[in-house]
Amino acid sequence: MEERSHKVLLALVMLFLFAVIVLQYVCPGTECQLLRLRALSPAAAADPYRAEDETPARFVPRFNFTAGDLLRRVDFNIKGDDLIVFLHIQKTGGTTFGRHLVRNIQLEQPCECRAGQKKCTCHRPGKRETWLFSRFSTGWSCGLHADWTELTNCVPSVVDSKKEVRLRPSRNFYYITILRDPVSRYLSEWRHVQRGATWKASLHVCDGRSPTTEELPSCYTGDDWSGCSLQEFMDCPYNLANNRQVRMLADLSLVGCYNLSVMPEEQRNKVLLDSAKENLKRMAFFGLTEFQRKTQYLFEKTFNMNFISPFTQYNSTRASSVEIDEQTQQRIEALNFLDMELYDYAKDLFLQRYQYMRQKEHQEARRKRQEQRKILRAKQAHLREQGENSSSSDYLGNVERWR
Repeated sequence: MEERSHKVLLALVMLFLFAVIVLQYVCPGTECQLLRLRALSPAAAADPYRAEDETPARFVPRFNFTAGDLLRRVDFNIKGDDLIVFLHIQKTGGTTFGRHLVRNIQLEQPCECRAGQKKCTCHRPGKRETWLFSRFSTGWSCGLHADWTELTNCVPSVVDSKKEVRLRPSRNFYYITILRDPVSRYLSEWRHVQRGATWKASLHVCDGRSPTTEELPSCYTGDDWSGCSLQEFMDCPYNLANNRQVRMLADLSLVGCYNLSVMPEEQRNKVLLDSAKENLKRMAFFGLTEFQRKTQYLFEKTFNMNFISPFTQYNSTRASSVEIDEQTQQRIEALNFLDMELYDYAKDLFLQRYQYMRQKEHQEARRKRQEQRKILRAKQAHLREQGENSSSSDYLGNVERWR
C-alpha cells in the first residue's frame, strides 16, 4: 500500500514538472506565469484601497464632471523646467504629505535630507535646480502658508529671480494641495492655536500689498492666543480659521482682497466659493486627508511617480480626541459653511477621479490579458501544426522504407 502511494506521489511530481517545462516552452516570458499567479492569489484579488477609509461600498456621484475633469495625467518633466508647487493649507495633514514628497518618492536623484534640518535639497538629475516648491524643499519662500493668490503671483518670480526676463524658461507650474473635513480641520487648528501657534508671519499679500489692521483685525491682544477656549475661538468674527480652505484656494483679487466693503457679503461668498472650486478642479492634483491610500494612488497615476512606502491612514488625531456636542458641531459647520460645500464638491470629484482611474487601469489590464491569451493561442496552434507536420513526415518516411 505504501509503495503504491509513493508511485502516485512520484507520478504527480513528474506531471507537475512536465507542465512547468511545457509552460516555459509555450510562454517563456514571465507575463503569462505572473498572470496565472495573480489569478490564483486571494490577496491580489482584494482591492488594497477599499478598506483603508470609510468610502461607501457603492459611491453615488452627485456632480457631473467631464472626462477631462476626471482624467489627471500630466507630462511632468523632472529633467526639464516643470515645477510642482505645493499649496499647504494649515491642519490638513500637509506636513505629513510634504514629507512624503521629499523623503518617500522613488527618484533617479532622491532629495537630500540631512538630520536636524527641516529643508531638503530636491535637485533635478544633473542640475542644481529644484523640481519642487514646498515648505520642505524651498521653505516659505512666498510667505508662511501662502495661499493661491500669493503663490500664483509669487512663485514664477521667486524661481527665476536671478535670471533675466528673456532668459527665463517657459515652465509648467503644477499646483497641488491637500484638503480635510472642515470640522476636523477647524478643531485641529483651535488645538494648535491653544498651544501657542499664531502664524503671525503670514503675509496675506493680495494685489501687491498685505491687508491693513482695519481690514484684518486680530482676535487677541497679546503675543499669542494660547489657552483660548473653543467658545472664544468660535466667537471671534475675524478668525481666519473660518472657511480657511475656500479663502486659501480662491483668487482673492476677485473680491477686493480683504476689503469687505467692495461687494455685498452674499455676493462675495459666492465668488469665493466658485473661484475655489474652479481652481481646485484645474489643479494638477489634490488629495484628501481622510483617504490616504487613494491620495497616494491618484498622485502616482497623475505624475507617473511612485512612493517607496504606502501612506498610512491615521484615524486618531488631536481633533478626533475633542468631544463636542451636537450644538457645537452645528455651530462649527455654520462658521465653515463655505468649506463644508467645497469639501462636499472636492470629495465627490476626488472619488470620481479615483473610480475613473481604477476603471481605466482595469480596462488596460484586461486588454493586456487578452493580448497574452491571443499570443498563447497562436503559440499553441503553431505547436500543434508542428506536431502534425512531424507526424506526417515520419509516416511518409516509413512508407518509403517499406517499399
